[in-house]
Amino acid sequence: MAKPAPMDTDKIKGLVCRECGKEYPAVSLHVCDMCFGPLEVQYNYKAIKPRLTRKAIEAGPKSLWRYVDLLPIAGDPTVGLDAGFTPLVRAKNLGDELGLDKLYIKNDTVNHPTLSFKDRVVSVALTRARELGYDTVACASTGNLANSVAAHAAAAKMQCYVFIPHDLEASKVLGNLVYRPNVVEVEGNYDDVNRLCSEIAGEHKWAFVNVNIRPYYAEGSKTLAYEVVEQLGWEAPDHIVVPMASGSLLTKIWKGLNEFHKLGLIDRMATKVDGAQAEGCAPIATAHKLGRDFFKPVKPATVAKSLAIGNPADGYYALKATAESGGAMDMVTDEEIIEGMTLLAQTEGIFAETAGGVTIGVLKKLVKQGIIKRTETTVALITGNGLKTQEAVMNAVGRPTRISPSLVHFQKTFGLGNHER
Repeated sequence: MAKPAPMDTDKIKGLVCRECGKEYPAVSLHVCDMCFGPLEVQYNYKAIKPRLTRKAIEAGPKSLWRYVDLLPIAGDPTVGLDAGFTPLVRAKNLGDELGLDKLYIKNDTVNHPTLSFKDRVVSVALTRARELGYDTVACASTGNLANSVAAHAAAAKMQCYVFIPHDLEASKVLGNLVYRPNVVEVEGNYDDVNRLCSEIAGEHKWAFVNVNIRPYYAEGSKTLAYEVVEQLGWEAPDHIVVPMASGSLLTKIWKGLNEFHKLGLIDRMATKVDGAQAEGCAPIATAHKLGRDFFKPVKPATVAKSLAIGNPADGYYALKATAESGGAMDMVTDEEIIEGMTLLAQTEGIFAETAGGVTIGVLKKLVKQGIIKRTETTVALITGNGLKTQEAVMNAVGRPTRISPSLVHFQKTFGLGNHER
């Protein structure tokens, strides 16, 4: 266990077990030694509230660090200073297609520097890892996290190891190698990779962002909720549709919304948090649809490899958050995922990776089922860029129209005819 770094004691109380409530100092620890429950960061909201005003936030940097009072670092941020504060796009065209009057896309396909929401969590994790005295960082990843850890580690001049399943999309593998970390392909799926990393973390004094410093890493996801609220004019949406892999993102969206309400930054908070999974890896959504508060692990088989976690660490808590919010969950086939990707691209000009196809596909289903109403303010989280998963849509978008270098041939091909001069 790393030595605790000095914390802003006015802001952070430490870590607390999500099951038994046992408290710990703010060290690199993620599991309770009493009940083996997961740990999360505990804040001193009473101390934070007087200084965290809308005006103070709006005066902050145009990045996720405008919410630094609610992020678990001791001093000033040192990694990922430009991450976050991505566009909230009014999706009128897609809304017209689906039957929604107030649909928005939270567009993390343009996040900095690796074009996914993982730049948020990694910025927080590596800043905290530096404070804890680590010089080597690592992760288990389905792709996007590895890309972000590799990029941020390069910029921070930290040693880096990323562990990935052997069958990731080529562009995501390249998105690791270009930064020159130690890239380790494991023969197995993400759950096999994660088990191996847990063993390695016990042997080597490295900061594994989603193992021993997971409590800090996970907090970065809350900034998506904060930004949505601020960009909606300090109002919480009626629905927010969230793609699920481990389930952590959904739980932190729910936590972030509740924090803003608790701190008086929003007056009304009645957001329903809806979860989206791929049919080929849907342990959380399946449990929800069966009315269970527990899930059964599955073996992933889906084109949405970034969501292919068969034994999700936060699955139970995602089910709990959705139930508390009154939200829903559903799943989509690989065909529906590709349809969702192309629909978003062709209506809003946003090229999302397969996880985005899952979000749009489930959004479409929830509207058809009457769960999301036409007049409700709805936000769909698009968490990664389609350039990372081009293979998924390669056969669905057709080929270019080839012509000779001739005006006549061009006009004949497209039925344009001759125009009078």
